[in-house]
Amino acid sequence: MSITTPPAQTAEPLKPITRDGPSLVEKVLRMRSLGILAALVVLIAVTAATNSSFLSGQSIRDLLLAASIIGVLAVGQTVVMITKNIDLSVGSVLGLSAFAAGSVMKSGAPIVLGILAGIVVGTVCGVFNALLVRYGGVPALVVTLGTMYIFRGIAFFWAGGEQITADEMPGAFLDLGTANVLGVPVLVLVAVVALIGAGLYLARYRSGRDLYAIGSNGHAAELAGISVGKRTLAAFAFSGAMAGIAGVMFAARFGTVDAAAGTGYELNVIAACVVGGVAVVGGVGTVWGAALGALLLTTINSSLPVLQIDQFWQQAIVGALILVAIAADRIAAVRAAQQLRKRSAHVE
Repeated sequence: MSITTPPAQTAEPLKPITRDGPSLVEKVLRMRSLGILAALVVLIAVTAATNSSFLSGQSIRDLLLAASIIGVLAVGQTVVMITKNIDLSVGSVLGLSAFAAGSVMKSGAPIVLGILAGIVVGTVCGVFNALLVRYGGVPALVVTLGTMYIFRGIAFFWAGGEQITADEMPGAFLDLGTANVLGVPVLVLVAVVALIGAGLYLARYRSGRDLYAIGSNGHAAELAGISVGKRTLAAFAFSGAMAGIAGVMFAARFGTVDAAAGTGYELNVIAACVVGGVAVVGGVGTVWGAALGALLLTTINSSLPVLQIDQFWQQAIVGALILVAIAADRIAAVRAAQQLRKRSAHVE
């Protein structure tokens, strides 16, 4: 009697887990970017229909120059907000950096040293914020609210009621505020370089992706081996450096710098980031969206006076945009959580 054994069954190869298209958050961000672009087109068309000079070469140039400074600040602010923090001191850091750069060049130092002075001052301010947030155990919102006044107070003490005028700074430096490369202002090119560099870093490098992990769940990121303190320090230092660069750009563009330079910029920058899809709760957002938000807000500030709309309504519109953006973030978060629960239940 012979015993036959059934043929051995071979295990089916495991199928790789693939994503069924973009996530809900990515869809929301994409839709928001398209919405911002649509709003820009409509706003520009309506304003140009009211005043044809709005689309003149000089008007477009002024619009891009104004957006470039806000855009550079928004790049640094985005990196901080992704880590679930916020930097309210960027306007004061801009003013202090601009005055530092102007003072160095006013003393007769080379232009390069003046530019470096502005960037170094901004970076030091950013590191100071990071140390207080990391080791002080105080929320970044409270820390940077305090340092916003500290840095502004230092600027006023340093200036002593005086201002640096255009005739006290080198002409070659002031030319940077008006120079063009292939028809594009130099300051706009600086903003584009900062935008591309930060965008690629956040998307392509592991340390950049770590920032999203920290913003999503800092405790889990720390358990996963991510150096939360080191990454937070780098994020605030980068924001300070961007504010320093923006301060140098401010001095080059306007030619006159005093202790009040950059006052109120912090709110416009935060608004640009939020409108552009950077979540206040951290872990979500891109510098591309923040740049679009900066361009939209700058266009609103330029268009509404042309349309003879009161300044109160300008501020009200910006506030409404912020509330709509926050509502969109909340809806996306709730739906993403629902989808995650459905998938977990299906797996079980």
